[in-house]
Amino acid sequence: MRRRKIIGGLLSAFLVAAGLGSTPALAQSDGSSSIKVGSSGLPIPRFVSLKSARVNLRVGPGTNYAVSWMYTKAGLPVEIIQEFDNWRRIRDVDGTDGWVNQALLSGNRTGIVAPWLKDKESTVPLVASTAPNARRVADVEPGALGNVKECDGAWCLMRFGSHEGWIQQDLIWGVYPGEIIDD
Repeated sequence: MRRRKIIGGLLSAFLVAAGLGSTPALAQSDGSSSIKVGSSGLPIPRFVSLKSARVNLRVGPGTNYAVSWMYTKAGLPVEIIQEFDNWRRIRDVDGTDGWVNQALLSGNRTGIVAPWLKDKESTVPLVASTAPNARRVADVEPGALGNVKECDGAWCLMRFGSHEGWIQQDLIWGVYPGEIIDD
């Protein structure tokens, strides 16, 4: 059976154009610190995704603050690290942080495959199950963006276009190590 290779082409172009592809993001909360609850009643930090294809990142929590960046791709995972009224301070895969209105964020979970391996000659296996020696469904390039369906603490079930399979959880930016996500 021929394996398919899933690429992060569009995401790669976006990350390079946005300046996000210049340095790998290794920093991701390890989930070991005590989790706080924000004014929304939800935990902080937590991962969400961008709802809109045009999201202004501001230097402060309000429209009176300057725009420091504009995201141009819906679905990118970001981490909420602070809340103020209806504004959320987020951090992206590159470690850049700023404020966005909560209306521009979605609870849909997405993840970027091993962005720290971008620009290396490697792929990440997408497998049919978490069993040892599971059939490889596809090879996913670092930087590819996918939808997170569920995670069991060690593996995440993800969808990339028409391909669905399991990827080791520690190879995904957009979920915490050990985090359980039920579909």
